[in-house]
Amino acid sequence: MLRSARLVAFVPSTDLARARAFFGDVLGLPLVHEDEFACVFDAGGTPLRVTRVEQLVPAPFTVLGWSVPDARAAARDLAARGVELLRVEGIGQDADGVWSAPGGAHVVWFLDPDGNTLSVTEGA
Repeated sequence: MLRSARLVAFVPSTDLARARAFFGDVLGLPLVHEDEFACVFDAGGTPLRVTRVEQLVPAPFTVLGWSVPDARAAARDLAARGVELLRVEGIGQDADGVWSAPGGAHVVWFLDPDGNTLSVTEGA
């Protein structure tokens, strides 16, 4: 049933104006719709619904990620836009914040304004 259905991604936010500025202005995602409940962005053809919540305890893992052709270039672009890249102790990230996974993928993590962990990954 869901095999051919279009996926919708969700991420929570306690402040939609702040989230709209981050996902729209900083990350450059086009805003498709906004109301008092959510901001919906076009994330490469997938609707990303940033949903207003009263309280939020961010998950201790990545909740949203993008597949990119060059993680290092993405890391540098994010940093140039003012996004602070996460450093994870003990995994050996390089100077750009890129972690090289054992399988050859390259991963960069960062937080949205609500503390949700986001990532970009360059496949092996």
